Amino acid sequence: MNSTERVPVVEKILDANDQVANLNRKRFDQAGVFAINVMASPGSGKTSLILQTIQKLAPEMVIGVVEGDTAPVTIDADKVIAAGMPAVQINTGGDCHLDAVMLSYGLDQLDLDQIDLLIVENVGNLICPAAFQLGTHASVLVASVPEGDDKPYKYPNIYRGLEVLLINKIDLLPYVRFNMDYFRQGVEMLNPGLITFPVSCYTGEGIEDWAQWVLQQVRSRKA
Repeated sequence: MNSTERVPVVEKILDANDQVANLNRKRFDQAGVFAINVMASPGSGKTSLILQTIQKLAPEMVIGVVEGDTAPVTIDADKVIAAGMPAVQINTGGDCHLDAVMLSYGLDQLDLDQIDLLIVENVGNLICPAAFQLGTHASVLVASVPEGDDKPYKYPNIYRGLEVLLINKIDLLPYVRFNMDYFRQGVEMLNPGLITFPVSCYTGEGIEDWAQWVLQQVRSRKA
């Protein structure tokens, strides 16, 4: 198959995915659930952020979590369940992203009517997850200081489609070469005015601001 033949095939796959994503969105809206798609590189702190979010908001709401992973392990889902919240693990079978169909299967295992907030932890990757809509209300990226300040320039697509950016591990700024101004400039060129929270999932700095933003979104769905 040559490159010109591949283009319509890819478009057909994405169109089919978007149709299922629209169905997922309807399920969220009917249940009054606010849904977030959390993306990041491996090790950036996705699971840590989810656990911190649960800790901050658990008294206010029930938070369901869908964990996407390329291997049949339940490490992250087990952590969420241990924190007292329902979680479902999706094995992508080696695929580098979750898609809308995979998520729909995960939703079948959750009682959405009993959930206020759904957090989807996508596969650790800065390329593939940007191409597949899931039907969530917000796409969130966790970027971490140790990754370097050049990531918006090297992986622009994932930054373009975001509603929220979290810059994690800011406690390491004194020890890592990371030019915050350069990083923010790259983000601003791709996504002007993007809501951004500098945080540390280790010290808890900035987590309250993020949690309050999430709480406002959830309450707006219930209004």
